[in-house]
Amino acid sequence: MPVFRLDDRLVFPPVNLAEDGLLALGGDLRPERLILGYTQGIFPWYAENLPILWHSPDPRMVMTTRDLVIQRSLKKQIKRKPYRLTLDTDFQGVLIGCAAAPRPGQTGTWLIPEMVEAYTKLFDLGFAHSIEAWSGDELVGGLYGVSLGAAFFGESMFSRAPDASKIAYAAIVRQLDAWRIGLIDCQVHTEHLERFGAYEVPRQDYLDMLAVALDEPTKRGRWAFEMSLDEFAATGGAMGIPSPDEPEVPVKRQAGSRG
Repeated sequence: MPVFRLDDRLVFPPVNLAEDGLLALGGDLRPERLILGYTQGIFPWYAENLPILWHSPDPRMVMTTRDLVIQRSLKKQIKRKPYRLTLDTDFQGVLIGCAAAPRPGQTGTWLIPEMVEAYTKLFDLGFAHSIEAWSGDELVGGLYGVSLGAAFFGESMFSRAPDASKIAYAAIVRQLDAWRIGLIDCQVHTEHLERFGAYEVPRQDYLDMLAVALDEPTKRGRWAFEMSLDEFAATGGAMGIPSPDEPEVPVKRQAGSRG
């Protein structure tokens, strides 16, 4: 299948035409194109000395907030409260940290200045968000992503101290669950995310899940933790049991998948 070259028009080819996940190249990173891409199951990924690459992998790595698994050793760490956790407090700092941590399979940074500028614009528009872990006044870990409807598209994470990004991830999953933002797009398989409960589904199943999630309103603007971080620490990050009348998370699960 061909790899499509994008121009100034705000449009993507159908994702079923992706070649081993690679759908198109070129175009730009204006907020409208990024948001359109996420709503269609497409995300950008830079490679060294190449134009913007737009991907829609099959299978897709996903999880719902109710799939969250906290390993015993991490529970013990969370209970110790080693870090102060914040939301949307140092977006630029998180991007800088992620830029220094290559994605799986890449030796150089993919967060080039154009990507930093693009996601900063999404942050200013209230669609991108960061989660920070602090040791005193030092940023020691965190992650960032994009939120639309009841979906959170995780982009990257970093850690400069033991378990800092893991604790930040567990905390944002708990908070997303409290906000009924139930679908987390993990993009591609990693053993790290699999240990948290993420699993692979066929791309069409992911698109079906995404369509349901995007029917919900977007929680736009600057985020702050509304759940009790003391309770989060006391439970070791464990998810509470939903009440019988609590509505289901609006996502479709694959039969026989993890969780």
